[in-house]
Amino acid sequence: VQPSVGAGNQQTADDALQQLDRSIALRRAQRKREQLTYQAAAIAASVGISSLAILATYTRFSMHITSDGEMPWSDLLGTLSLVAGGAFGMEMYARYAHKALWHESPLGWLLHKSHHTPRTGPFEANDLFAIINGLPAMLLCYYGFWEPGMVGASCFGAGLGITLYGMAYMFIHDGLVHRRFPTGPISDLPYMKRLTVAHQIHHSGKYDGAPWGMFLGPQELEAIPGATEELDRLVADLDWSKRRV
Repeated sequence: VQPSVGAGNQQTADDALQQLDRSIALRRAQRKREQLTYQAAAIAASVGISSLAILATYTRFSMHITSDGEMPWSDLLGTLSLVAGGAFGMEMYARYAHKALWHESPLGWLLHKSHHTPRTGPFEANDLFAIINGLPAMLLCYYGFWEPGMVGASCFGAGLGITLYGMAYMFIHDGLVHRRFPTGPISDLPYMKRLTVAHQIHHSGKYDGAPWGMFLGPQELEAIPGATEELDRLVADLDWSKRRV
């Protein structure tokens, strides 16, 4: 007895669905491996850099204790001030560099365009900017480590501030926003939701690419008519979609 045409079509459809299921499962497994690879690299880099920064800070001020054994508190205050100043300055620099150097400059776009196209592995060419931005931080820390006094302390603090910003940027931008590795419950914090959605607006290309910064992205949108309202709506949609899951 010859099988009917309908039975043959059904078998073909079943085979296609099974193939689709296998493709989805393979893609999920591959994405999981990519996330674990990047997460391992991020944790190793963060632990290594943090340990080195703590050791360097302790050693620097131990080296430059005054002859009568007093801690140079003014130098320490200068270092702490420049840690905060360096981190804030990096957010301002990120606004400029992201727009002028990464999007509008052909040379910068050669690397950065990998961040605006589907990624095919755990890393992308855009990750090289982390190394490029890390060079000034290392030079400032190196100079400030050996140089006594307020100038050295300030340079050392600025280098630490840039480093702190880079680590925070990696976890928020790469982990929280682009889900290159799991970040845990911080995604449920209200401001983190706004950061996530604000950066998604940047990737949409709306508002001429704004916001260009990361941590103050929602504040950038406040200067654009209608942008804050859209941000609020998208955050509300995000909350609603999570409640429905």
